[in-house]
Amino acid sequence: MQGNRRLLTALFSRVAQRVIPNRIGGTGCLVRNSEAVWATIDFVSLTAADRGEVLHVPSAARALSGLVISGLLFGFLGAILPAWGYHLTSDFSTIGNYFLAMSVGVILSTEAAGRLLLKRGVGSLLVTGCALACSALLYLAFLPPTAPALWRMAGLLLIGFATGLLNTGVFHAISPAYDRDPAATVNAGGISFVMGCLAVTLLVGGTFYAYTVTSILVLIAVVPGLFLIWFARGSFASPVIVDQPSIAQLFRDLRRPGAVLFALLLFFQFGNEWSIAGWLPIFLIHRLGVSPKLSLALLAIYWLALLVGRLAAVGLLPRIRHGRFLLASAAAAVFGCIILLQTDNVFGAVVGILLVGSGFAAIYPLIAERIGREFPYFHPGFFNGIFSIALTGGMLAPWTLGHLADQWGIGMVMALPLAGTCMVFALVLLVWLEAKIRLG
Repeated sequence: MQGNRRLLTALFSRVAQRVIPNRIGGTGCLVRNSEAVWATIDFVSLTAADRGEVLHVPSAARALSGLVISGLLFGFLGAILPAWGYHLTSDFSTIGNYFLAMSVGVILSTEAAGRLLLKRGVGSLLVTGCALACSALLYLAFLPPTAPALWRMAGLLLIGFATGLLNTGVFHAISPAYDRDPAATVNAGGISFVMGCLAVTLLVGGTFYAYTVTSILVLIAVVPGLFLIWFARGSFASPVIVDQPSIAQLFRDLRRPGAVLFALLLFFQFGNEWSIAGWLPIFLIHRLGVSPKLSLALLAIYWLALLVGRLAAVGLLPRIRHGRFLLASAAAAVFGCIILLQTDNVFGAVVGILLVGSGFAAIYPLIAERIGREFPYFHPGFFNGIFSIALTGGMLAPWTLGHLADQWGIGMVMALPLAGTCMVFALVLLVWLEAKIRLG
């Protein structure tokens, strides 16, 4: 009887994913690249039984914990820059090149991850990702302080590559749990990811004056090393390969105004989010003159605002129209960016960070929900046609900021996300107008 019940549950979950796309179309903790992790909190209320079902799936809890490492690696560069001494210089273009190296690593990992998945399986992918992450962090730890920036870029390229491998492995490993309960799975994954980002920020901030940079990096490297052992001792189900959209689908999307608008939304929103997360400490140090430790504490507040905002949306969205909520979130983010750009004190910075974090919390998941409803082949866990171009372009925003800040000053670090958030607000209105015209 128990076996029949599980079979029926799995069948119902698969049918629900096709029949009720507006319910789960935005669930996206299942990511191949670092940017889609921001969609890992869906807006579906969970019961205690739902959460238990996820944990009862074999290897689900073990795989979901991999998102802690993904978050740790994703938040690493923004947290470590002050420890590398970039709060004392204005070499912003070099910082931008560091972000470029990580982005290239993530992009390069997609093809390699698919091949390794087919040949060696999910467990090997997770172990390899953790091993590469640990090795890259140790490599950066023992680099001489006077080493050329190109040497650090090599380590960051490897970290980006490891992040891509981990995210692909996690996606396939939690597929059984996702089939049984998408909402519980994505919520647990989202919490895991943001906790990883928060953990690396607190670790660097808490040890900033107490330990050397080498010691801090060795401590961070221990975390993926421990997970490597844990993953190596576990077992994971065989991967289920999902077909990807063809080149023909890409050109068909380019002729659809709705697809282009959604792609632009992804481009600007992801660029905004990663720019803030990566550049906030350096911006606050140069603009307000705060200490590196305080700047990292403020970055931790940003991660907390993002997490709390997404959790709060679970209760708010059933009572609020999603279109209005999206507009309100974009407006809050715009207002927060304006405050951060204009403030000259820590209190104003905290207010701006809270508004930006809570505003960003709902934007990407709501966009993914709409895309999933209107473009059934889209899945936030993969590069998908025109949407992959948008996400890849958004990854280059922090790199662009570095070169703009070199020419126009540190204010560009917040001015560009402000302009991008205004574009998101305008595009939300255009998406609403296009839908009204198309549907009559």
